[in-house]
Amino acid sequence: MTRAVVFAYHDVGVRCLSVLLDAGVDVALVVTHQDAPGDTIWFDSVAELAARYGIPTVTPHDPNTPEFVAQVAALAPDFMFSFYYKLMLKAPLLEIPSRGAFNMHGSLLPQYRGRVPVNWAIIHGATETGATLHRMTVKPDAGAIVAQQAVPILCDDTAGEVMRKVTCAAEVTLHRALPGLIDGSAQCTPQDLTQGGYFGGRRAEDGRIDWSQSAAAIHNLIRAVAPPYPGAYTEVGGVSLRILRSRVLDSTTPAGERSVLHCSAASCRVNCAGGGTLALLAIELDGRAVTPADFYQRMGAVPRAL
Repeated sequence: MTRAVVFAYHDVGVRCLSVLLDAGVDVALVVTHQDAPGDTIWFDSVAELAARYGIPTVTPHDPNTPEFVAQVAALAPDFMFSFYYKLMLKAPLLEIPSRGAFNMHGSLLPQYRGRVPVNWAIIHGATETGATLHRMTVKPDAGAIVAQQAVPILCDDTAGEVMRKVTCAAEVTLHRALPGLIDGSAQCTPQDLTQGGYFGGRRAEDGRIDWSQSAAAIHNLIRAVAPPYPGAYTEVGGVSLRILRSRVLDSTTPAGERSVLHCSAASCRVNCAGGGTLALLAIELDGRAVTPADFYQRMGAVPRAL
């Protein structure tokens, strides 16, 4: 029987671990994370799935310590898999499995290597992304590709919506590739690392809107950080305004010196300094969801420079 040690978290971790179990892989150990206090947990639990199957589960602060490496080595796994596990796995761990270590990444490698690839793809206006199963190397997201599956990014998709597509793509990719990994017939294609690039993590404060940009660029930021992520934000008249969903009404409005907010009882829109007009479809004032009518009553109809 094929034996594996699995490092996993998030929905991708749940669905890919499910693929291994369905295929009869002996998962000797699951390594996951404790949910961080204060985090919005909107995804399924790898630990709960492992518990249903009686699989030993650990949450080490650092999986690269000599003691933990020895614990994994004692299991003599054929494979090691990483499915949306947050921490980097160093050479001593990667050298343990006799048949290789493999990672599932949430983009079409070599595009968007590194952190939060779905969010970065949307910010950059990409029209597709996907999931890629690749060999793990010390350099992150750089190993040869086993398989990948593309999914579309529609013009108004939020990161949460695209993440659900990527989760399905990850499941399909692993399900398709796993038989070849097990029987040794899988072919790996080296990445061209001159293409694409590495991207870092994002913080809540990176959601501040730069109103000098175009309607399309601001719309991409809003949907890339929309809930369940922290959201895009700005201030209007000294009041905190969080924009949760938007739509580009047109891209022909001429650029101007400042973005200008127009609001009525029926709608809120912005003529953006970088060109184009943006409709604000879901907004919060001081942490409370409001309708355009609420906003109009509180802030008035006077056009406001942003």
